[in-house]
Amino acid sequence: MSYRQIFYQIIFGTKNRESTIVDAHSNELYKYIWGIINNSKCKLYRINGIEDHIHIFSDLHPSLSLADYVKNIKVASSLWMKENGKFPDFKGWQEGYGAFTYSVREKDMIINYIKNQKEHHKTESFHDEFKRILLENDVEFDEKYLL
Repeated sequence: MSYRQIFYQIIFGTKNRESTIVDAHSNELYKYIWGIINNSKCKLYRINGIEDHIHIFSDLHPSLSLADYVKNIKVASSLWMKENGKFPDFKGWQEGYGAFTYSVREKDMIINYIKNQKEHHKTESFHDEFKRILLENDVEFDEKYLL
């Protein structure tokens, strides 16, 4: 028997960071993404965001690569958002993403952080938040790709 615990916070924005995730329908989007995650044999702990990006906190099943997992979420949710008509200005997701691992001791902290996204973003932009998280996790980055 194999055992694992792999917690990821995955963050990605809308194309050109445009505010195209309609708040009135964001919970439907999150439920759809939960279905994708569940069908991938992963467990969703929290999903939330604002008009220009989302945060997903989930485990990662060992049969999946992180890149394929995120790609599946982004491709399927993008098609769904474009087809259902509730996100009329949505053009797609940004090309990349951020993915950060956490321990079980940090689990509740990350869940609460994601839960409070709307409140949090009253004082910090997505750009500043993403840059801060990269710095906190000692991830090297090129500033030109954060625009």
